[in-house]
Amino acid sequence: MMNGSRKSDEAVVAMKPANAAERSAAELVERRAEAKGNASQQSTGRTPSREPASQALGRIRQAARQRKEERFTALLHHVNVDLLRQAFFEIRKDAAPGGDGLTWQDYEAELKSNLAALHARVHRGAYRAQPSRRVYIPKPDGRQRPLAVAALEDKIVQRATARVLNAIYEEDFLGFSYGFRPGRGAHDALDALVVGIGTKKVNWILDADIRSFFDTISQEWLARFLERRIGDRRIIRLVHKWLRAGVLEDGVVTASDMGTGQGSVMAP
Repeated sequence: MMNGSRKSDEAVVAMKPANAAERSAAELVERRAEAKGNASQQSTGRTPSREPASQALGRIRQAARQRKEERFTALLHHVNVDLLRQAFFEIRKDAAPGGDGLTWQDYEAELKSNLAALHARVHRGAYRAQPSRRVYIPKPDGRQRPLAVAALEDKIVQRATARVLNAIYEEDFLGFSYGFRPGRGAHDALDALVVGIGTKKVNWILDADIRSFFDTISQEWLARFLERRIGDRRIIRLVHKWLRAGVLEDGVVTASDMGTGQGSVMAP
């Protein structure tokens, strides 16, 4: 979690009172979706040995909830073998392989030694992100949506790191936010919309989209935004590795200082 005592090494941050009015107004329109349980309480099902990691992430959540401006200076140690194992079992067994061609079954055959070696590389700084494999899926308007399929070990480390970051950022999201959040999806958002329309006077509904958001987001601003809460430079370096790994298409690897690999675990 944070270095030293409950106070950060960098600053003593005053606790900000929760905006009760804002949260209560947000939650009014989503009672049916909320009844399914908070994201932090979702069971991972087939992930073994989840209790130690769950307790550690719970402490992060509590600190993030109590100190809204705190920068977390020591997070990477939470990306341990236990959390990497959980991340592996969250990956679909039939998921398409990335540029390395490695499948879930290939990795599972020597899972204990593979995860131990991966953990060691991550923590000594020797882990290297691999280029993602480019694939295209059709969009309703006839265009093609480019997706980036990450290598298996990149998926594992990204999922584990996302769990740590979610423990912090989930405490800041409002109840009516559904996009790319754990335990929530489009059907939950539609369910909440039905409740809102049925219980409140609604004159108009706005449907908007940011064109090519994943392709054009500034990596520099993304890193600066993360650094407001994430003071562990090792986590920031991991994010930079994924952003700069590039995409493999037709045997050629290309990299850009704009955008994120749409389709990867960490992109959202």
